[in-house]
Amino acid sequence: MKSNKKKITFTVPCYNSMDYMERCIESLLVGKEDVEIIIVNDGSTDKTKDIADRYQKKYPSIVRVIHKENGGHGSGVNAGLKAATGMYFKVVDSDDWLDETALLSLLDKLGEMEKANDCVDLLVCNYIYDHLYENKRKIMSFKNVFPENETCTWASLGHFKPSQYLIMHALIYKTSILKKCKLKLPEHTFYVDNIVAYQPFSQVESICYLNLDLYHYFIGRADQSVNESVMITRVDQQIKVTKIIASSVDLRRVKETKPKLYAYLLRMLSMMMTISSIYLLMKGDKESLEKREALWDFLRETDFVTYKKLKYSKLAGLTYLPSKFGNFITLKGYKIAQKIYKFN
Repeated sequence: MKSNKKKITFTVPCYNSMDYMERCIESLLVGKEDVEIIIVNDGSTDKTKDIADRYQKKYPSIVRVIHKENGGHGSGVNAGLKAATGMYFKVVDSDDWLDETALLSLLDKLGEMEKANDCVDLLVCNYIYDHLYENKRKIMSFKNVFPENETCTWASLGHFKPSQYLIMHALIYKTSILKKCKLKLPEHTFYVDNIVAYQPFSQVESICYLNLDLYHYFIGRADQSVNESVMITRVDQQIKVTKIIASSVDLRRVKETKPKLYAYLLRMLSMMMTISSIYLLMKGDKESLEKREALWDFLRETDFVTYKKLKYSKLAGLTYLPSKFGNFITLKGYKIAQKIYKFN
């Protein structure tokens, strides 16, 4: 007998998204009655509300709309998670979209898992950096990290390449896992997707990787949060998220029970420290350099063992080099990496 429960809830946080949200929603509607689409209108002042309401009226058994006061992207995710009824949960940003063929394959796999009573805690799929305006795409797959199409654990983790991270766009959590870890993102804060791709991992026991190019991560809007100039102006929010991540998981306990996950989380935290430090260096004024020192002091006070590991690491440690020459070397290395990996 087929379950009436939706296989997956897609939450689409929207703020003044009228120019691109339809592309996103249309790509999700391919899932028909197997999916629940929660559009969260985060206090938009354009026609986002009207578009959302139109979809809810046209697809009442699939689309639900939440209208709320503006609270930022994290607030939208929180609202969607609270209302979610699907077995699995995924955030799709309103300027991004899913590959329709890959989505149908994903839903078939979820159906197989449900029949076999083998519903894993986390599904991982590929994502695509889609530089739409430049007609360039870069697929981030995880064939070298996980066995394909089978249930595994963190003990099965392979070697990550320098540019490989399990960012939010690659992840589909069982909804109960996110509620178990009491995931709640800060309001009026950008870059909270990093928390989604860090904090719940310690609660995950079973994983399945599907080699599907599912998520199109749009890169190219001038006001986009990952645009370099925008990130520099919002570096305080990046620092806030980094501090939340640094204090959200007991890494010593993870090391005892899931050593490969511990190594990955340490790498992720190192990247977060690196990004914060880099953009503070780019600002370059006295106050920003003091904030960089304060961030490292925070980590030292929060977790001295981790602080020592990262301070002398090849990644984050290179962003904390003494002297102006050290700062020059750090920024030069960042620019080289940016050209190679096209991350913003």
